[in-house]
Amino acid sequence: MLLDFNHMKEISVEGMNGGNGTVFAKMYMNQNGKIIVSRIAPHSSIGEHIQATSDDINYVLSGVGKAFCDGIEEELHAGVCHYCPKGSKHSIINTGDEDLILFSVVSEK
Repeated sequence: MLLDFNHMKEISVEGMNGGNGTVFAKMYMNQNGKIIVSRIAPHSSIGEHIQATSDDINYVLSGVGKAFCDGIEEELHAGVCHYCPKGSKHSIINTGDEDLILFSVVSEK
């Protein structure tokens, strides 16, 4: 199946999971999980939350930031992948002056 994110509607979320600023997302979702391309605006964040039912895989396409997973800080930049397994707690912060662009897979299986 082909997913064309160029033609998907983008939504915006203020204060996602208690974070700061705005996160924009284009998302495909079904019973198995989600595939998401997101833009975290400069100095915005996805607040700390628990991955209660799924693994969360976030591949950085562009921008810079930090991820915190179970208290461990990780530097984010293009070409790295942040993995948060089911049951872990994490957050993502854009520390740069440009959008932090992520390709994410949230697997419910």
